[in-house]
Amino acid sequence: MYNDYVYFWRWALWRLFEKQTTGGIITFITASSFLGGPAFVGMREYMRREFDDIFVVNLGGDLLGTRKTPNVFNIQTPVAITIGVRSGGRKTDTPATVRYLRVEASDRKAKLTLLDGLGALDTLAWESVSDNWMDPFYPKSLAKYFSWPELTDLFPWQHSGSQFKRVWPIGENKETLEKRWEEFRATKLDARPKAFKETRDRKIVRQYDDFFGAPQKRLGDLTATDAMPAVERYCYRSFDRHVAMIDNRLGDYLRPPLVTARGERNVFFASLMTKMLGVGAAMVVSPDLPDLDVFCGRGGKDVIPLYRDAAGTEPNVTAGLLDALGKEYGTIPSPEDVAAYVYALLGGQSYTRRFWNELETPGPRVPMTKDGATFAEAANVGRRLIWLHTYAERFRDDGCGDDVPQGKATTIKGVSSDPKHYPEDYAYDPAKGEISVGDGRFGPVAPEVWDFEVSGLEVVKSWLGYRMKKRAGKKSSPLDDIRPERWTARMNDEFLELLWVLESTLAMEPELEKVLDKVVAGPCFAAADLPAPKPEQRKAPGKTTASDDQPDLFGGDDEDGVAD
Repeated sequence: MYNDYVYFWRWALWRLFEKQTTGGIITFITASSFLGGPAFVGMREYMRREFDDIFVVNLGGDLLGTRKTPNVFNIQTPVAITIGVRSGGRKTDTPATVRYLRVEASDRKAKLTLLDGLGALDTLAWESVSDNWMDPFYPKSLAKYFSWPELTDLFPWQHSGSQFKRVWPIGENKETLEKRWEEFRATKLDARPKAFKETRDRKIVRQYDDFFGAPQKRLGDLTATDAMPAVERYCYRSFDRHVAMIDNRLGDYLRPPLVTARGERNVFFASLMTKMLGVGAAMVVSPDLPDLDVFCGRGGKDVIPLYRDAAGTEPNVTAGLLDALGKEYGTIPSPEDVAAYVYALLGGQSYTRRFWNELETPGPRVPMTKDGATFAEAANVGRRLIWLHTYAERFRDDGCGDDVPQGKATTIKGVSSDPKHYPEDYAYDPAKGEISVGDGRFGPVAPEVWDFEVSGLEVVKSWLGYRMKKRAGKKSSPLDDIRPERWTARMNDEFLELLWVLESTLAMEPELEKVLDKVVAGPCFAAADLPAPKPEQRKAPGKTTASDDQPDLFGGDDEDGVAD
């Protein structure tokens, strides 16, 4: 309701259709978030009840999201022209017929020219839209796709990733976090709230329990003898492993159910459930606690653990699904098999290419094959991809090994360890196929690796940006100014491992695309053929705080996520 255009729509509908009994036309050009956003389900239903016909001309123009396109205005928010028509009296039991048209062009001028050339409404190439009351105003061009189960119909518990609301507890290495903690602990009490970056939900004078209910010392009472919180691995962005002080005092919403579900058998998948997917993988994976914006720098309730517990005894798989698949395949698959199968289809580049138009409706769907051999083939490929994307830490069976496979990229010249030469910038030379980081050079690096993208997040550039002398993203506290003193040999190794993972991922792409083609070409289960999750399966395990139970209707973007 913070969007003014919602008020305009509501007022116009009231004035034209509730204050009089004739028909009429309402048309606005507004932000397009209501076309598919989960917070607008009631608005879409109301419009379907009040109009006979709705015409949507989507002009795009999202310069912040996953699908960047030119805008007809000097703004960064996507817009749409919407025309609602009622011919006479109210017929609220029959949903309006919704028609959809997208106007695409390379720049603003070309887009306006295309608009000028549009003919009468009945001459345009409209796409049909669902007539379900609350469904998005996006086209359903491939009916088969929309019959498949949604990702969250297979893995029912989805959760928002961790959100610190401050950057300084997250870092590139343990040494940097140790210095920030020492500085914070030594900060005078009157200056400590600013150093901490207090928010509504975290203040230094309040007491907070740990993740298991034990009270912790107030941050305002810390002394020089108080130990530093445990520093643990943290998945900050896709393929980007940071470390963080995983302490309930330091983060507003660290998501205790996710923290306590970490274990040797568990992995955390992430996608976009309420926003359009862009170019690249539709799903990523990590063995570490994931950030709210882990997938592409913007996020919401997008994290799916494979297991509901740290021991890996309670799979986050819809009850009855494994048995239903086993009945068709002749052998019951394991939770890991299903996860690997799904990851083979969504973890490559081809899924978003194939279903680009369908994915305008948020919430990826999964073609679950009815053929046991095809399922096994895809699961085998998916296991290898999960092993690769978790940096060889999970799914090590089948001889995958304990190390990331070495790729073509090497350290041509190591980055200087001299603090005076800590990198301030980076660049790519396409002619040489080399990446320069400060005074160091890495190569050969193919353009496809340099440009590797996950829904707008340019993985290599993002990884490097967070490790420059002036960190990318927004500043939250004076403690953010404490940066790594020197570029270490381990940082060289970590950068090479990233490049090798991306190299191997691209090398697997033909095999991944072939598997997806084979699955889609054969018979697949409709969602109605498989067990549906029960409400209790969608709830987080154990006791959650009130904040953990709040629905993430608006996606949960924080300032840093928007900047990314």
